[in-house]
Parts: sequence; C-alpha cells; structure tokens
Amino acid sequence: MTTLSLSKFAGISALIFYAFMPPVFAQDLLTQKVLPLELSTQAAMAAIKKCHDDGFKVSVAIVDQSGLLKVQLKADSAGPHTLDSSRRKAYTANSLRDSTHKYAQLVVQKPELQSLTHLNENILLVGGGFPIKIGGEIVGGIGVGGAPGIEFDEVCASAALKVLKADDTFEKR
Repeated sequence: MTTLSLSKFAGISALIFYAFMPPVFAQDLLTQKVLPLELSTQAAMAAIKKCHDDGFKVSVAIVDQSGLLKVQLKADSAGPHTLDSSRRKAYTANSLRDSTHKYAQLVVQKPELQSLTHLNENILLVGGGFPIKIGGEIVGGIGVGGAPGIEFDEVCASAALKVLKADDTFEKR
C-alpha cells in the first residue's frame, strides 16, 4: 500500500468509527461549583477578624473541592503550627464531608474507627474544620487553628461560612 492509500484508509476508518459512536452532548458533561478566590479570601479574613476580636491569633485555610489549598492566612503573631493545623482541618472536613469535631468524637466513641486518623498525612481529627456546602454541593472545606479550644476555632470558621452564604454555618444552637 502506498502512503496515499494508507492515508485514505485511515481517514475512512476514522469516519466510520465516529459515525457509529454515540453522540456526546453538553448535558452529558459534569459541572461543578467553584469557590472564587476573592470570596474565599473575604471569608478567610472574616474568620481571622472574628478570632482577633475575641482575642485569638489563628490561621485559617480554605481548600477547594479537590482538597487543594485555595487560601491560607496567618494572623500576626499566630504560632507557626497553626498553618499546618488549619490546612489539615480544612482538608479533613472537605474529604470526609462533615465537621472534624464530629469525626473526632466518633473515633473516641468507636475505637474500631481509629484507622480514620491514619488515612493519610493530611487528615486531622480535631475540631475547627467544616465542609463548605453551597447549593447542596460540597465545594471545599475550611479549617481554623490556634484558638485556645476547638469551640473558639469553630466560631471563627462559622463567621467565614456566613460570608460564603454556606448552606450550614455549624453555629451552636
């Protein structure tokens, strides 16, 4: 076969292949909500401000729905460890799709679930992390670290969720 014949054969084969393929329509493609950077930054600042107003120096992290860091802020004089704890809490809340405090309590109540703490090096089962759910879809996670107690971290994280107009702000009722 000549080069011209091979080219014609390949072209005809491709046409036949595509003629019998089921069509792909736009409605078959998945869509996902994305947290905009500016809104994420405003939310993180709201958490920092709430904690600052309450007298706490913290770090705040927001991750996207893949668990990748979107925004991270460290208040002036916050300890260096707060960066890691806030990021890991945000990752955990997004990954496990619920409050980090809920999972921390669950592991204590059911020791057979202790392996949750070792899923990977990013998991941190300590209160202060919440999933970010908007319009019924989890679009990320937020974590706050550095206040002298998880209940204070959670209040600050809730302030950020309000800015995001999240479905649930996890406020104590």
